[in-house]
Amino acid sequence: MTITIIITFCILLLIAYVFDLTSSKTKIPSVILLLLLGWAVRQLTVWFGIQHPDFSPVLPVLGTIGLILIVLEGALELEYNESKFGLIRKSFFGAFIPMIALAFLLAFAFGYFGQFGLKDSLINAIPFCVISSAIAIPSVRNLSSQNKEFVIYESSLSDILGVLLFNFLLLNETIGTSSFAHFALQLFIIAVGSLIATFGLSLLLSKIEHHIKFVPIILLVVLIYAVSKIYHLPGLIFILLFGLSIGNLEELKKFKWIEKFKPDELNKEVKKFKELTIEGAFLVRALFFLLFGYLIETTEVLNTDTFLWALGIVFFIFAFRAIQLKLSKIPLNPLLFVAPRGLITILLFISIGPMHTISIVNKSLIIQVIILTTLLVMFGLMVNKHRAND
Repeated sequence: MTITIIITFCILLLIAYVFDLTSSKTKIPSVILLLLLGWAVRQLTVWFGIQHPDFSPVLPVLGTIGLILIVLEGALELEYNESKFGLIRKSFFGAFIPMIALAFLLAFAFGYFGQFGLKDSLINAIPFCVISSAIAIPSVRNLSSQNKEFVIYESSLSDILGVLLFNFLLLNETIGTSSFAHFALQLFIIAVGSLIATFGLSLLLSKIEHHIKFVPIILLVVLIYAVSKIYHLPGLIFILLFGLSIGNLEELKKFKWIEKFKPDELNKEVKKFKELTIEGAFLVRALFFLLFGYLIETTEVLNTDTFLWALGIVFFIFAFRAIQLKLSKIPLNPLLFVAPRGLITILLFISIGPMHTISIVNKSLIIQVIILTTLLVMFGLMVNKHRAND
């Protein structure tokens, strides 16, 4: 049985690698194929009556590690200098304004049609408002560097802002001056902690001479994130700052203290670290979506009770995105449709406790919105490819 499981996982991950290789040619996001593959494996196990363990508890663990590695991968790829300030500003507003507008619109709709309270409605609305960096970043690897940078910044910031807003609402029974003051204190603590941790991890990266040096760094990054979650601190900010710092050592050379790290030698180590992070992110992301596809029930995808809600949510996702891109003076093509929902949407949804759940928002609605937005990414990239070839 053990050998069978090993063989199965090896084959599935190799197929996932093929999906990743061919997605740039086919313009089909690999996540769609991974979900289908996971679902197909589930149907085969049912067909042949194969017993399998309950994988549900593994999903949040894989999702959290995947989120850390994906945001770190994106941060390591970003160039940070004065010329990027305009792009970062547009990315921030592109992530924040549509998120807030959509969250309150959906909360109003949930309250109007289901008679739910504003706070619970907002908590359930936020998972639909976060762009999935796990899907968006790999999908745009063949776009221009400017579009790719915008998506990396936007989706990473969307992940961070979405988690911040979700935790803020979930952890505060009442929203008032004290809750905002506490939130500001949390941001200050994580900012200071991030600077200290980044300094320490960079020092380790430059000083460790043992042949195993990158795995301990990644484990420490995951550990710091996990500890920050225990104290309800926004750990994704640390991930972003750490990745940006070590990925932009050239920009830090103007500071004398950077010489302690021997930046030229450290740059070589960062490149190796980045390669390991990219491969680790691929592995965990593939496992997460394969497993999520495996746990999908056919009836959940075809649930007609939630389909109109899913269509409405997707319509407003892209309506708000179109408005924001216009306001930011960014061409709609090809970025309009690059606003998928995915890993973060699932993680936030399964984090909603029973006391805050509402009947309208269920697994069927989550799955349908993820599939529809991902299909639209595929459609948008295919249309862009045809236009580029004309």
